[in-house]
Amino acid sequence: QVQLVESGGGFVQPGGSLRLSCAISGDYYAIGWFRHAPGKEREAVSTISRSTGNIIYADTVKGRFTISNDNAKNTVYLQMNSLEPEETGVYYCAGGARATLMTEWYEYWGQGRQVTVWS
Repeated sequence: QVQLVESGGGFVQPGGSLRLSCAISGDYYAIGWFRHAPGKEREAVSTISRSTGNIIYADTVKGRFTISNDNAKNTVYLQMNSLEPEETGVYYCAGGARATLMTEWYEYWGQGRQVTVWS
């Protein structure tokens, strides 16, 4: 059964850190992380190829977020540091056929996890 389940996230003060996990059932070439903030369009954050390890970050998170893949645990992580209030939103992981920040390449989506950055 094809399934992606996110965990982690929650509340953090500005400048703080959170980690998201994406537990994977099924075979995907790439796992991407996306976020949807209130009143904004869904935004790609990062993606990783589970076979080549190729990683792409959105410019807005470079140097602060780290995506990683653990094939033994079938889990992809997103470590988020120096979080800012405008990064509040629902974060989704998605499985796709290409490691790209383009949403249309992702076919399967998790249910999403809330991340709230507030002071």
